[in-house]
Amino acid sequence: MNRNIRIIISGGGTGGHIFPAISIAGAVRALRPGAEILFVGAEGRMEMQCVPAAGYEIKGLPVAGFDRKRPWRNIGVLARLVRSRMLARRIVRAFRPDVCVGVGGYASGPTLSVAAAMGIPTLLQEQNSYAGVTNKLLARRARRICVAYAGMERFFPADKLLLTGNPVRASLLAEQIGRDEALRRLGLDPERHTVLVVGGSLGARTLNDCMLGALSLIRQQKDVQFLWQTGKYYSQSVAAELDRRGRPANLSVTDFIADMDVAYAAADLVISRAGAGSISEFCLLGKPVILVPSPNVAEDHQTKNALALVQSEAALYVPDTEARQTLVPLAVNTVQDKARLETLGRNIRVLARPDAAADIAREVIKLAEEHGN
Repeated sequence: MNRNIRIIISGGGTGGHIFPAISIAGAVRALRPGAEILFVGAEGRMEMQCVPAAGYEIKGLPVAGFDRKRPWRNIGVLARLVRSRMLARRIVRAFRPDVCVGVGGYASGPTLSVAAAMGIPTLLQEQNSYAGVTNKLLARRARRICVAYAGMERFFPADKLLLTGNPVRASLLAEQIGRDEALRRLGLDPERHTVLVVGGSLGARTLNDCMLGALSLIRQQKDVQFLWQTGKYYSQSVAAELDRRGRPANLSVTDFIADMDVAYAAADLVISRAGAGSISEFCLLGKPVILVPSPNVAEDHQTKNALALVQSEAALYVPDTEARQTLVPLAVNTVQDKARLETLGRNIRVLARPDAAADIAREVIKLAEEHGN
């Protein structure tokens, strides 16, 4: 191929989709510096800010997710889907990609289905251990499906599968700082065990309720401190409650952590939802974790992600319905158990695939070059 390859990467909605997508784009550029890359996301979602901040162009579609609890609202969702398909067709025709990559999220459905119908090769990146409906449908025409878990042939044609793992944020692959330096940057005590509580960029109501409900227990801990990311959506209500009840001296609270590599380096134990992207980061870093899967996701895939680690004794798991009673006491006990932390860290690191972004990028480039010849 004499000209530069042209690639569309579509999807988003959450950091769990966006950061891997940006990592794939970076890996493509590392291998093919002249590659032309266009992102296609959903209007109003966080990719519309994160992708340009990473240096890439993005187009937005008016697509939205189906409302399973209030089905009467889906008339408008269907109208948005029709408009999104029309706009996606115009975007694909104008950009003329050699390959389209879907990373999950609302925009990937219309973009990849249109591209496949136009004869453009497509590649899916399925992050979870349980495939969603959209990717199952898109898989019929996909040329390649990159997955993070073994056994995915129960969802997809085996001859299309490639076990790559999930890409992670590039900053996590850079030179890592030590625990004491990370704690110093965060203003935390290096003599105390540290628990990081993170519910994603928007936050997680259950995790926040668990922390607020355990303030007295947290206050009693002499050897344990907590770094708590509330999420921007909940930051004001959490701050008001802490003002009313008093914030323990061993509790550091923030709405958003920009330097997650520093937070991870500081943490002896992490409490997190069970998104596929987060799990991949914990694997890469060998970070002991207690997973509290969100019940508000399609096909309950976060629980399946968590159980895949539990079966390998690589993580602890607390159901969302039990978290308010058991989560913080379990964290306090676990973070002070050196042998248990070492076992969890050792077992989760075995599951890491640090070259995921590069492996996926090579497949993307291969499909693009085949299409261009």
